[in-house]
Amino acid sequence: MKHTVPIVLTILAVSAGAFAQDQAAIDKALLAAPGNLKAAATVIKWKSDFTYDTLKKGTGRLVCYDKSGQPNLPPFIVECTSEGNLARAAQNMKIEAMGDKDKVQAALDAAEKNGTRVKPEFGSVWYHFMGADQEHARNHMTIAVPGATTQSLGLPDNNKTGGVWIMNAGTSTAHLMTPGE
Repeated sequence: MKHTVPIVLTILAVSAGAFAQDQAAIDKALLAAPGNLKAAATVIKWKSDFTYDTLKKGTGRLVCYDKSGQPNLPPFIVECTSEGNLARAAQNMKIEAMGDKDKVQAALDAAEKNGTRVKPEFGSVWYHFMGADQEHARNHMTIAVPGATTQSLGLPDNNKTGGVWIMNAGTSTAHLMTPGE
């Protein structure tokens, strides 16, 4: 019996520590989520093989995660998007892990050209909160419109008019940009 109490206390301490770490990771990932979507969001943690563990199962379709420390990205970056975009997010991270910007862009271009580029859900939103650190991070939001063009949406494919425009028109990466975002 003497040995049981310390073992139980050790297990409780380790469990509490793991819970606190998970809660900190959940809180950090949710920084990218709009206020009205946070409570229902799922939070995941990406693994090195570009699969993930679920830290918090939500009731909505929004999924949030931390990308801080990944190659060619700001030092601090958390992101949220639709659960239907996780295959694209995984593909992005796998390619971005190559590190070299020219190699990354060549791989993305090749996947686009040969049709293996995973398409995001049309109309889905990508929310980012990114910067040098959390204190200097800013919000950025885009709306995925894969394949969209000026002709199909009636929006310009550049920012010269000052309104919403399609970046990367005609590709799987096409998305709506909004001034000030």
